[in-house]
Amino acid sequence: MLTLRQVRLAWILVLPTLLVVVLVAGYPLAQVFYWSFFKADIAFVEPPEFVGLENYLLLFQDPDFRQALWNTLKFTVVSVSLETVLGLAIALIIHSNFRGRGLVRTAILIPWAIPTVVSAKMWQWMLHDVYGVINVIGVKLGLLSQKVAFLARPELILPAIIAVDVWKTTPFMALLLLAGLQLIPEELYEAASIDGASRWQQFWSITLPLLTPALVVALIFRTLDALRVFDVVFVMSGVNPATRTLAVYNRQTLIDFQDLGYGSAISVAILVIIFVFVLLYMRTIGKEALK
Repeated sequence: MLTLRQVRLAWILVLPTLLVVVLVAGYPLAQVFYWSFFKADIAFVEPPEFVGLENYLLLFQDPDFRQALWNTLKFTVVSVSLETVLGLAIALIIHSNFRGRGLVRTAILIPWAIPTVVSAKMWQWMLHDVYGVINVIGVKLGLLSQKVAFLARPELILPAIIAVDVWKTTPFMALLLLAGLQLIPEELYEAASIDGASRWQQFWSITLPLLTPALVVALIFRTLDALRVFDVVFVMSGVNPATRTLAVYNRQTLIDFQDLGYGSAISVAILVIIFVFVLLYMRTIGKEALK
């Protein structure tokens, strides 16, 4: 048991960090909650007017908000699922012993190391329907009958953006899962091999159960990131309604429409949605996995 002196010392040591968090995150968050109850423009041309929950009620009536929410959920579910499966596969491959393993581990991190704005712009050029290298190669190899406007067709633009995000972020998932794999004792696999267990049986009986804590952490990190995705979507498609996510719509409301009150309400809605997802993770798989 900690003594009162130790507890007091712990609080003294933690207090500077708590103060920084309150100043950097707490105060802006409180401002967002405050302005979400007002009708106000960002330049304060007119005096702010208290409207209570009107901005929140407007969220349920706004078709643009519902479409942005649907786009965000589709992006999150598809991208995180693909990144988890591919990241696990890559982590299992680079965890095995083979010549050049260190070089491969370094190489797969290159997409993740490239700034998102740079990689999004790069892929925007590569997917261009006139001079994009994807179309040129696809037509020459016979994979495409003609050049395709990936970023102009509503049914293709969101899958294209998801593919770019998967290309960039899968190495991050692989890195987190590789760290979890390295914590599993090799003796367990040796004992399983002696007992006649196949590689597939070892994966389901040893690898996956012991990897679950790292998997939960990776899923939470990536889901939080995907739910507030902005840069890759905004760079590749701007405020296109077919791809506009909650973060993009929030930026459009605050900056383009100058609507501080409704934009703050959207920010609070994003925070609530992220909180709900974290609770779902912790209630379903997280609580048991992190024990």
